[in-house]
Amino acid sequence: MPSSSSPIDYIALANAPRLLMECELKPLQGDRFQPTGFADLGPARYTRPDGTEMLLVESAQSVANRLEMAIWDDATDDLIPEFKGLPYIVVKEGDKPLTNSILEAHRINSPYILEGDDKSVFNQIKKDATGLDKGPVRIRDLAKIVFKYDPNAVLHGVFLAKSELAGGRLRLSRLISGFIEAEGASPAESGGVKNDRVDPSGDTAKGFGNVPFHRTEFVSAATKAYFNLDLALLRGYGLSAEATNLLIALALFKVQRFIKTGLRLRTACDLEPKGAGLRSTRPADFIIPDDESLLAECTRLIAKCAQAKLFAESPITEVKWQPPKSKPKGKKSDADVGDGTEE
Repeated sequence: MPSSSSPIDYIALANAPRLLMECELKPLQGDRFQPTGFADLGPARYTRPDGTEMLLVESAQSVANRLEMAIWDDATDDLIPEFKGLPYIVVKEGDKPLTNSILEAHRINSPYILEGDDKSVFNQIKKDATGLDKGPVRIRDLAKIVFKYDPNAVLHGVFLAKSELAGGRLRLSRLISGFIEAEGASPAESGGVKNDRVDPSGDTAKGFGNVPFHRTEFVSAATKAYFNLDLALLRGYGLSAEATNLLIALALFKVQRFIKTGLRLRTACDLEPKGAGLRSTRPADFIIPDDESLLAECTRLIAKCAQAKLFAESPITEVKWQPPKSKPKGKKSDADVGDGTEE
């Protein structure tokens, strides 16, 4: 059982290699929903060996990015108040925020953070990583460095693909992943017309005229969201108890808040939990706290990590966006290398 000071039973997770979670979902209204689509592919449909028609509703890379939004407030362009003090890197253009390491697809490896003329963050990370350039990369040391500037990047994975940083070998795998798939899926065809009430026979190539279109949505026998927190990998980082517990609490909060408020995936894909909501399937007896309890736990652990000086001196590390000077023709920069985290 959780201790009186924490809603999470960390002891129950102490020897588990993974925390597996799932939540059955249903459309908020009606039966139809619009799945994710891919260029030159469209909906990702596949068939199980037993003949069941399956459909990918939301990909792992999309869910990873949506989980970040659980702690972000678009209205204020900042962390939600309870997460103030959690470190991250913000990029400013002049005096205005441009982007940051929480929202950037490549996290800390964003070209806006490491590829501009302002090399302050790059140089600080390079200094912190002194000693990692020779021999096997000590992942434990790397995890502490990344945690210092943005714990979210430890949670979601990062690949610092810069040749000046240990030869481009500094990489942390994703700790928390998720996806949504539908079982027994079948298409629901429909269509419509974009009407031009002024000139129905106008040039459609230029946006005029009436344009008929078709639309493919889906219905399913069951739709589920799945989440996987890699506890064995997390323990391998050798972080302090406060840091480890913060990452667990942060992962659980993001999942719970995503299930509660983040399931309007597209205009025609608005989902909600069905039945008991989010539950743990491994360990089967682990109780996942509600999002409000997890929010309080995250706030408590952020304060403890700050007190233990596990964060950067300033929670928000700033870098000025100054576009890099043009590179020699034909030379490929490190920014052209993907980070491998599929975001």
